[in-house]
Amino acid sequence: MILSVLAFAIMNAIVKYLSTFNVYQIVFFRTIGTLCFTIPIVIKNKIPFFGTHKKLLLLRGLIGVISLTCFFESLHYLAVGTAVSLRYTAPIFAAFFAFIFLKEKIKPVQWLLFILAFIGVLIIKGFGKNVNSIGLVLVLTSAFFMGLIFVVIRKIGLKEHPLVIINYFMIMAFVFGGFMCLGNWNAPNGIEWLLLLSLGVFGYIGQLYMTKAFQVGKTATVAPLKYLEVIFTLLIGVFWFQDIYTIFTLLGILLILLSLFYNIYASKK
Repeated sequence: MILSVLAFAIMNAIVKYLSTFNVYQIVFFRTIGTLCFTIPIVIKNKIPFFGTHKKLLLLRGLIGVISLTCFFESLHYLAVGTAVSLRYTAPIFAAFFAFIFLKEKIKPVQWLLFILAFIGVLIIKGFGKNVNSIGLVLVLTSAFFMGLIFVVIRKIGLKEHPLVIINYFMIMAFVFGGFMCLGNWNAPNGIEWLLLLSLGVFGYIGQLYMTKAFQVGKTATVAPLKYLEVIFTLLIGVFWFQDIYTIFTLLGILLILLSLFYNIYASKK
């Protein structure tokens, strides 16, 4: 899980560094590296490429594209650590959607923790330095749709191979990103080609090792380590981009993380 969150943190930092490129190019290149790994594996193992539950797979792909695009666009407006922290409100939306659509129960203490997490968001917006409103709306929209993704995947369950689910998302993002950047292509130069292509590689590594972590370790032990991504990203933001985080921004981030971290244990009891 530590390798996974480090890969995701590096990917987010590279996206921030490549902010001169439009978001559609970023989405386009994010998919290429991953598809180079997943498609050969699917073909080699003779996994049904299009799956059997096409409507749910298409829905997961669509909302995945929306979430990814909004998140990458938010990095144009927010410090990378702030954006990643705010995106971690996704489990709140996921729990709410699961409560409505899947009839999953939410304990009273969990509702309290969700409220505390949103208070953390309000603290970041109300007192954080240079917290752009457009960036805030974009990253919360990303978290909203990511919450929907969790519920759709839960609905799909074990009916589809994980790589089929990933492929639907990546192929739809590839087509969408490629089509949208046709009239607004910014030609990469030198190292920019390598950085753009590395997005999919780091994304795939992050996904692969996160999956392996949940396969070999207990969820209650492994899942909290996912929040190390925020710590890694904050440090990258400070040392790479010279981001400045006020005490209120850090307080809001801490409140979000503690609320969601404890929610894992509250939901397990």
